[in-house]
Amino acid sequence: MAGVWLITGAQASGKTTIADALARRFERGVHVQGGQFYRWAVRGWVHVGDEDEAEVRRHLDLRYELSAAAADRYAAAGFTAVVQDNIYGPDVERWLARIEATPTHLVVLRPSVEAVTARDAERQRTRGKVAYRGGFTPAINDLHVAGTRRDLGLWLDTSEQSPEESVDEILRRADEAIVV
Repeated sequence: MAGVWLITGAQASGKTTIADALARRFERGVHVQGGQFYRWAVRGWVHVGDEDEAEVRRHLDLRYELSAAAADRYAAAGFTAVVQDNIYGPDVERWLARIEATPTHLVVLRPSVEAVTARDAERQRTRGKVAYRGGFTPAINDLHVAGTRRDLGLWLDTSEQSPEESVDEILRRADEAIVV
C-alpha cells in the first residue's frame, strides 16, 4: 500500500521509534525524519526560539516542504512513506495540503506529560539526548500539540504502550488515520 503517513507529537513522545517501526511493517517502507532537513544545513539555519521570527517561519516552511516533497516522491515510486516531525497546529494542515499521494494518514502521538517527562529523562540518561531546556518543558510542548485540530487523524495516548503495541494499534485503526 503506497501512500504517506505523518507521525507527529511532542518531543520524546516516541515519534522516531514508532515511525521507523511502522515503516518496517510495509513491503516497501521508507522512514523520513523531518528534522534531518535542517541538520543538513551546515551554516545559517535559524531555529524556533531565535529572534528573527520571520526567518524562523521561512525555515520551518522549507523543512516541511522538503519532507512533504520527499514523501510524495517515495509514494509515487511505490513506497509507503512514513514521515515523523514536530509539526503542530495549523502547520499540520499546511503540511498535509502539500501531499498529493493517497491515502494520506495522520497519527498524533499524545502520551501524558508525565510519560513524556519520564521518556525524556531516560533518553538523557542512556543516550545523552536532551529535548527540553531553557524553560521549554513537556507541558509547554503538549500545549503546542493540543493546538492541532483534534478531529483530524488518529490521536493516540501511548503512555502505557510499548512501541510495538503502538504500531499494532496504528495499523489496526489505519482507517481512522486517513485524512485524504
